[in-house]
Amino acid sequence: MTRNISVWPFVAAMAAVVVASNFLVQFPFGHFGLQDLLTWGAFTYPLAFLVNDLTNRRYGPAAARKVVYVGFAIAVVLSVWLATPRIAIASGSAFLVAQLLDVSVFDRLRERAWWQAPLISSVIGSIIDTVLFFSLAFADRFAFLDTGLGREDGSLGFAVPFLLGGEVPLWVSLALGDFAVKMLISVAMLAPYGALLSVIRPARAV
Repeated sequence: MTRNISVWPFVAAMAAVVVASNFLVQFPFGHFGLQDLLTWGAFTYPLAFLVNDLTNRRYGPAAARKVVYVGFAIAVVLSVWLATPRIAIASGSAFLVAQLLDVSVFDRLRERAWWQAPLISSVIGSIIDTVLFFSLAFADRFAFLDTGLGREDGSLGFAVPFLLGGEVPLWVSLALGDFAVKMLISVAMLAPYGALLSVIRPARAV
């Protein structure tokens, strides 16, 4: 019973991160000319991988999956209220696949150097999350899931300038910008993860 109770801070942290990210991803980062490359959600979402990895380290993959499932359910319900149904569906699907993959990769690498499991699992999870979320949330082919953003169909499919004078749909530009920031923050999250290693030690018999 004590162990179940102690998992709830991780559940609460996960839900808070995902809900904040679902809301913030709707707003471009309007500084330094990056409004077509970045959203505010890119700065908060990588914290979900930190929460997941710390849960996995402490209680093992089974407990980490429970945190993912409960956090997913809470986040989707609140996201429908804070964002739009399409954002909630896209976020929930991407979150569930990416976080469960993160659990599996982390567990396979947990015996290696302390930084490899959290970094590699977060990078792989971020790739999957970015591809799934932005394609489901904003691509033209999924326009029937209305976001209420961008064009009337909410697809953000209109083109914007990109590298070497080319053009790509706005959602692709935002996805690439968000992914780049996620990679930087995934590296930065190694600092708090490493600092907490002596505090959040693996529990026995999980």
